[in-house]
Amino acid sequence: MTTPDPLAHAAPDAEGPVETYPDAPDSLIGVWKQRRRRLKLAARDWFPAADLDLAPLLAARIPQTIPPLEGPQTLHAKKLHQMRVELAGKPELAAVNAILIAHLRKQRFPAHAPALFRRIWAEAGPQLMPELPGRWLISSAITFGDHGETEAQRRVGLSINVLFSLMKLYEYERLHSGLDAATPFPIRRIRSRRLPLDMPHFNLGDGGLDINLLAQIWNEARKTPVVGPLACHLLQRLNRDEGGLFRRIGIMRAGKHMSRIDRVLKPAPEATDDPGRADG
Repeated sequence: MTTPDPLAHAAPDAEGPVETYPDAPDSLIGVWKQRRRRLKLAARDWFPAADLDLAPLLAARIPQTIPPLEGPQTLHAKKLHQMRVELAGKPELAAVNAILIAHLRKQRFPAHAPALFRRIWAEAGPQLMPELPGRWLISSAITFGDHGETEAQRRVGLSINVLFSLMKLYEYERLHSGLDAATPFPIRRIRSRRLPLDMPHFNLGDGGLDINLLAQIWNEARKTPVVGPLACHLLQRLNRDEGGLFRRIGIMRAGKHMSRIDRVLKPAPEATDDPGRADG
């Protein structure tokens, strides 16, 4: 049975409203389930054991040059090889963390994988965190959404998932604007333009939507063991990033405040002896 393509838009003359994802949610769930089919392991494939000694893998480095695979390989082996190439020069534990994430995204995975993933972050998280690229930091935090040990860990993981997934979609679309990532849009009069679902406009000068969004996740993360430090590290990196949505909103907000101040402090015209006379 062929799963309907959720990106195939309905024809313009179809009855009823045109949907972005026709036949949702069933069409979306079908594609999502297909992508979650387990990574099969062959007898020759290496997979980390539950009692894996983390310290040597944290100390050892992935070689800068890794020879290509030879002969037929399982998808697991191909992914592990690809991850080691991508993470060359990083601790070997980074590749272990990455292959665990790849399996934990699927519907079925080795039974000890969730506990080993959590142990890596509980025991070696502070040392591993500064070594990982942003992509793998985000993927690690997101994995706690499904496999956190506590409800608090899962809640932080899901919050990070929604925040960074939507940011990725938005920032990708914005690249097509032609503007540099650090350049905010010019402020225009847009009150007559509609937001989706009739949402009220964001108040750039006095609105706190960005603050409310980040503060709630950050506050929860500060209180949550294991995934909390990872989430806080990500949010702090986001706070320092010069080319993201939140920095641009901050620049636009500051510009709006400055224009208000300029209007308030604008000097009155100089008085003259002759009220009817204009200088120059």
